[in-house]
Amino acid sequence: MPSKIYSIITGTGSYIPQQIIKNVDFLQHDFYEKDGTPVKKNNREVIDKFEEITTITERRYVKDEYLTSDIAFFAAEKAIENAGIDKEELDHIIVAHNFGDTTPTSKQVDQIPSIASKVKFLLKIKNPDCVAYDLLFGCPGWVQGMIQADYYIKAGDAKKVLVIGAETLSRISDPHDRDSMIYADGAGATILEAKESETPIGIIGHKTRTDSYYHSKMLAMGASYKKDPATADEIFMKMNGRRLYQYALETVPQTVKECLDKLEIHPRDVKKLLIHQANGKMDDAILQRLFKLYEIDEIPENFMPMTISKLGNSSVATVPTLLDLIERGQLPPHKIDNGDTIVFASVGGGMHINTIVYKA
Repeated sequence: MPSKIYSIITGTGSYIPQQIIKNVDFLQHDFYEKDGTPVKKNNREVIDKFEEITTITERRYVKDEYLTSDIAFFAAEKAIENAGIDKEELDHIIVAHNFGDTTPTSKQVDQIPSIASKVKFLLKIKNPDCVAYDLLFGCPGWVQGMIQADYYIKAGDAKKVLVIGAETLSRISDPHDRDSMIYADGAGATILEAKESETPIGIIGHKTRTDSYYHSKMLAMGASYKKDPATADEIFMKMNGRRLYQYALETVPQTVKECLDKLEIHPRDVKKLLIHQANGKMDDAILQRLFKLYEIDEIPENFMPMTISKLGNSSVATVPTLLDLIERGQLPPHKIDNGDTIVFASVGGGMHINTIVYKA
């Protein structure tokens, strides 16, 4: 078989903020319904129900001094060091995010210059041929960045690409909306490099879909649930949780299956599914539904690593952070060995779904 160029991951890095916010920290919050009326249940009931549905017990928030571009840079540094490459050899820097740089006191988005350009500056890369740009694609942004990087490499336009997912969702969360307890901050990064091989390795297939016609507004920006004239002009991220849950169950397993079927790979030949840490209960249901599509009742042990219970949902950062923790041996008993087939999958605002099949 003649050799081909494939995209392989040679380095990973992540930044997990130091501030731990536990569920009990929300006991004193004033929660409101969408219509502006106070939630009738007491906060202990609200928190207990939230934990039951999402499995989240705590999440991480960035310190006030850091921006999204800062934590993206922290993760990037680690990935470059882990890959052992010269940063000046990078052909592209792709940064997935959704809200740019925001501060603790202002939700006004700062995206000029792009987060990727800021990261390139912080890395002190002088090479003008290193092209830096941002990708806004909802929670699946990092996965989509990897897919774009793969296209560059397979087309011969790049040999080394840095792909980052970074977000500070704590700064665009409505403190009066129960759903905001799901959100977290963080950053994850990977180095993708070209490698010639006679057998398929690295990214061997992928699939993306966008369902905007019916579902574009399941994640959108809106006013605080607390009707306060002083903050009437501020907008926060809002989620139609029930509809999103159902949409994900109906479409994510099918999208993953279509990608695997295209490659003639059976789930029994897959070692791990690294899925966006959106909601613990939802991710479990997606996994169950995927295996049902193949009429498999028993799911292999340790098939789907999870971090959401301790790290929350950091949007574009969840999947690369999950990968980095596994690669560094910080999420036992999970590990990835040479020859393992891994699936990356995500779902989020847009609505977008994407999946990558990767041969380690």
